[in-house]
Amino acid sequence: MSLRICFISAETAPLAKAGGLADVSGALVKYLHAAGHDIRLFMPAYSSIDPRGLDLHPVQFLQGLSVRIGEYSYTFSVLTSLLPGSSARIYLIDCPALFHRSAIYGSAPDEHRRFLLLTHAAFLCCQKMAFAPQILHCNDWHTAMAPLWLRTAYRWDRLFEHTRSVFTIHNIGYQGVLDAAAASEVLAGADPRHLHQDDLRTGRINMLRHALMYADLVTTVSPTYAREIQTPEYGMGMEGTLRNRADSLVGILNGVDYEEWDPRHDRHLPRHYGANQLGIKGELKQQLLQRLQLQSAAHRPLIGSVSRLATQKGFDLLMESLPVLLEARDFNLALLGSGEARYEAFFRELQQRWPGRVSFHNGYHDELAHWIEAGSDMFLMPSRYEPCGLNQMYSLRYGTVPIVRRTGGLADSVQHFDAATGQGTGVMFNDYNTGAVSWAIATALDLYQNRGAWRRLVQNGMAQNFSWNRQVRQYVDLYSRLI
Repeated sequence: MSLRICFISAETAPLAKAGGLADVSGALVKYLHAAGHDIRLFMPAYSSIDPRGLDLHPVQFLQGLSVRIGEYSYTFSVLTSLLPGSSARIYLIDCPALFHRSAIYGSAPDEHRRFLLLTHAAFLCCQKMAFAPQILHCNDWHTAMAPLWLRTAYRWDRLFEHTRSVFTIHNIGYQGVLDAAAASEVLAGADPRHLHQDDLRTGRINMLRHALMYADLVTTVSPTYAREIQTPEYGMGMEGTLRNRADSLVGILNGVDYEEWDPRHDRHLPRHYGANQLGIKGELKQQLLQRLQLQSAAHRPLIGSVSRLATQKGFDLLMESLPVLLEARDFNLALLGSGEARYEAFFRELQQRWPGRVSFHNGYHDELAHWIEAGSDMFLMPSRYEPCGLNQMYSLRYGTVPIVRRTGGLADSVQHFDAATGQGTGVMFNDYNTGAVSWAIATALDLYQNRGAWRRLVQNGMAQNFSWNRQVRQYVDLYSRLI
């Protein structure tokens, strides 16, 4: 059965990306469309989007549309193109007053109105197109008011009479918390009693909470994370609301777009390899070491990492453990990322202290990210929490052994290696402390010196399959049950 799906996201790869939300949005839309479903993606027309390679043109009957958000009025038009690498159609909401800024996200007072506009625009576009979605799929706090509006502000339109809402939590740490004075903006004409009254009494509105309250189905990006966020340790204040919706909360592990992330045909690599051609991986490692000006030595492993530099990702642990490990053990480190100033400063200092052994590239560089996955021996992800994570799954396919903490999607996609049985795909630690991450890195370094066990570990990982083709079927099953 072909489904009609309206999909709203604040970011979509490869057009605009700040994190994993973009990767998931781009891949899920691509694979749902390839499976025969009529899915239409709505996202902002950020001024930072590179138009090259896009067949971008105005939708003639979606020009000069107006939206009122509280006491503010905005005008927008709609551009359309095909999603790169797909024949799925995407619609970009062009509102220069809100989306022509230096970065995708910011901290301006109107930050929430940017995404309230996006959400209104998706509804208005469906109306103008006479597109009656069976599923309204919205993502993270930016689009969190859509399930409530479906039941209130847009309930009058029979176009949406049979529409069911799905809300996906990609990271519960970002919630869209506003001052209660913004009530008229988020309500869009609905009765104030629809807002969470306890939050209102404290003078705030939590946009994310309202999606958890009103969506027909709440999903998140791994089964373990779905369980974790119902606890005080990981729920970040939403655990009670989520426990109340436990019967409507489902965790689906994100997939990997193997057309983009596979060493057998990676467009960024000069040579390609599979599980039986690991000599080529070794040659790529040598080229990467030269590129990064890192020393090459027999049996010296290269640990890689590509990450947002944030406490969530475990970098506070690495500030304590890496200097000690670099002093005691023989390995190289290649890090690509940006984020909190203290972590950027730490890795700059680490590179200066260990020239030829530590390379830090501040920022994001897609081609280098692929090279680090292919050329590294190990990939480090010591996250405090990780809703899903993608790099550990990329690493498995590239024969790069993940070193991860047992949390969220990391726990669902990596199994700790047992040298006695030869079973497992990575090195995993449990406790969030310096001793535990140091143990995990040291364990991986020791395993690396056992060439037979290491080859078995690498090949175990490369045999894993986290294709979106498989994961999309779970979404389709959920959609079908809803309607």
